[in-house]
Amino acid sequence: MLQPANLLRDSTIRNFLDREGRLKSIPAQLKKKLIVLEYLADKLEPERDYAESEINAFIRLYHDDYATIRREFIVQGFMSRSSEIYRRNPKSAARRWEDLS
Repeated sequence: MLQPANLLRDSTIRNFLDREGRLKSIPAQLKKKLIVLEYLADKLEPERDYAESEINAFIRLYHDDYATIRREFIVQGFMSRSSEIYRRNPKSAARRWEDLS
């Protein structure tokens, strides 16, 4: 049996992604937004340097508003940026949706 946190994560992913795996919309609720951001960030290679154009292309696979999602990746701690080079942060650095009430 799935734990309540897993149920929330799975239902959020199911509700916000279409059949092709593209994001229908960016969730307004922070907890759901963090779930979606974590889901997307988990598809990036850890400890790999990405050029901004590579991150934009990656995000466009899932949603057209790459600038907003790229910014959210940084603000919420899923990625860091230095001199236009992006890197996936360790999971421990990202804001955790499980910690929100």
